[in-house]
Amino acid sequence: MAKQQQVVVITGASAGHGRAVARAFAHEGAKIGLLARGREALEATKREVESLGGQALALPTDVSDFEQVEAAARAIEAEFGPISVWVNNAMVSVFSPVKHLQPEEIARVTEVTYLGYVYGTMVALKRMLPRDQGAIIQVGSALAYRGIPLQAAYCGAKHAIEGFTESLRTELLHDKSRVRVTVVQMPAMNTTQFAWSKNHMKHKPQPVPPIYEPEVAARAVLWAAHHNRREIDVGASTVGAILANKIAPAVLDHYLARFGYRAQQTAERADPNSPNNLWKPLPGPHAVHGPFTNRSIRRSPQVWTTLHRGTLAAAAGVGLAIAGLSAGLWRSRRLARRPADRTRLETATTRALPAT
Repeated sequence: MAKQQQVVVITGASAGHGRAVARAFAHEGAKIGLLARGREALEATKREVESLGGQALALPTDVSDFEQVEAAARAIEAEFGPISVWVNNAMVSVFSPVKHLQPEEIARVTEVTYLGYVYGTMVALKRMLPRDQGAIIQVGSALAYRGIPLQAAYCGAKHAIEGFTESLRTELLHDKSRVRVTVVQMPAMNTTQFAWSKNHMKHKPQPVPPIYEPEVAARAVLWAAHHNRREIDVGASTVGAILANKIAPAVLDHYLARFGYRAQQTAERADPNSPNNLWKPLPGPHAVHGPFTNRSIRRSPQVWTTLHRGTLAAAAGVGLAIAGLSAGLWRSRRLARRPADRTRLETATTRALPAT
C-alpha cells in the first residue's frame, strides 16, 4: 500500500507504546482515532499528534465493551472518512503467581487484552470487508508463544490473540479478501505498563531485559501498515524466545522457573496500596516511556533487517548470481590460456551452438 494520508484507529493510545504509534502515524500526516479510557490523557495525545502534523479525534472508550468500540468507529468515519488501518494495542495486566490471582482479575485482563482485540477486529472488518481493503495490526508479544511466571493472565490473553488471528487469516485467504492482518510480536518495552499494572509481588515489576524503547516497536507497526507481512518479530530477544520454545520448551520451563521471578522484579519494595489501571484509568496526562530509559535500547539492527528482509534477499540473490557468473568467466579465461584447453573450449562451444 502506498504511503498516503490514512485514517488510522489506535486502541490504548493514551500512553506507552500506543502513544508512540500515534506519534509515528502523525509524522505521516495521518488522521487518527485515539481510543483509551481516560479523556485527559487522550486529549494530551491528540495535541501531540496535531503538533506533529497529523489530525486526531480523542474518543474515551473501554475496548472490553463492544458497543463502545462500535460507536467510536462510527464517530471516526463520520469525522475522517473510511478507516484504512486499525491497530489493536490496548491492554491491562496483573503481576502475580496464579495461586494469588482472583477470578475477577483474570476476567478483566481477558476482557481488555483479548476481547478488546476481538471487538476491535470485528468492528474493523465490518467496514473493511465491503470495501475489500484495509489493514488490521495486532500488537502481540513474544509471550504469545512462550508463557512466563507471574504473568499468566496476560500470557493467556496473548496466546488467545494469536489463535484468533490465525483463524481469521485463513478465512480471509479462503475468501480471497484483500484485507490484511499482521501480528507484530513485541519484546520487553520501557512503557508505563510496569508502573500501572496491578501487582501482588513483594517488589516492583520490571520488563525482562533486554528492554526496548517504544519507538523501536512503533516503527514496526508503521511499516506493517504499508506492507503485506504475516508477522513481524521486534527485537532479537523476541526471535530468541520463540525459537527456544520451539526447540527446547522443557529446558526453557526450568530456566524460567529458576530465573523468571527475579528477572521481573526490581530491588525496590512494592506498595500494596499503589494505584493501578486494571479497573479504571489513572488520572493525569501520561507518558510514552516508563522508568527504565537508562537501561533501554533505542535502535535495533534486527528490526531493520526484519523489515527489509525482502530487499536483503534480493540483494543476496544478485550477489550470488554475480559470483556465479564471475566464477564461470574466470574458468573460461583459465581454459583459454592453454592451447589444448582452448581447443576443447572452442569445440564444446561449437557443439553448443544451434544448427543453421
